[in-house]
Amino acid sequence: MIVPDDHVQRLRLLEAVLFASAEPVEEAALQYRLGDGVDVRALLQELAALYENRGVTLVASGGRWAFRTAPDLAVFLRTETEVTAKLSRAAVETLAIIAYHQPVTRAEIESIRGVATSKGTLDILMEAGWIKPGRRRETPGRPVTWVTTPHFLDHFGLESLRDLPGVEDLRAAGLLDARPAITSLPGGPGLLSEREEEPAEG
Repeated sequence: MIVPDDHVQRLRLLEAVLFASAEPVEEAALQYRLGDGVDVRALLQELAALYENRGVTLVASGGRWAFRTAPDLAVFLRTETEVTAKLSRAAVETLAIIAYHQPVTRAEIESIRGVATSKGTLDILMEAGWIKPGRRRETPGRPVTWVTTPHFLDHFGLESLRDLPGVEDLRAAGLLDARPAITSLPGGPGLLSEREEEPAEG
């Protein structure tokens, strides 16, 4: 593999690779393309600075890099589209629990929610590309755990899980009420009151 030895050419190569990719590119893949002797992180940061005030910006999400529309221009590019499906409250709650408590088993999700979780709920989140099976727990029955994916971070504009809003931020935004927060897994006080599970989606 031939790699440019000129600094500007290396920047241009990174720019071309990122523009040509339909998906965010892992930093490790960029490092492999340019070789071990090149400080790819420094080049990416330099490229991001060059695009800082442009119509598109270079952003990192979950260790992957991609060009994205500048946030302040999003309002001018928004188009009206017909929404064919909307996440149920069960799906939204399940996704939130997985995001904040991963890796988490289905039984733990049900313990937190206080109701049974239908298989359809997990299927919908998997089809969206937001969750995936993780490692099995080394406990009786070896239950599978659930974790979020890099696509989840990219979709919600998060660089890492550390960027998830805190509980107080969610309450301030009106996304959580004043009921007690989750304190432990499993068996801690639930974030949600017990109620009958919504019908399975799909």
